[in-house]
Amino acid sequence: MEQIMEVHYYTRKKCELCEEGKLLLRLLQKEYAFEMIEKDIDSSDELTEKFGLMIPVVEISGEIIQYGRIDLPALEEKLKENLK
Repeated sequence: MEQIMEVHYYTRKKCELCEEGKLLLRLLQKEYAFEMIEKDIDSSDELTEKFGLMIPVVEISGEIIQYGRIDLPALEEKLKENLK
């Protein structure tokens, strides 16, 4: 059985860029098989320290793919690469 790719999405409440990015990821989920795991950085001091000013952050296989304003074409390209 093939394992579904996990995309970690780091966000926080009341973040407009985070909401925009989540919509883009949901759009991409219609075309590509991946599970989005959303994590609120405010739930962990470690995550807040690591990603505080970068959010939202998209991470695939431990690699930060994008942060801040999410670029749909670039994100889609990275998803394609990781699904090969």
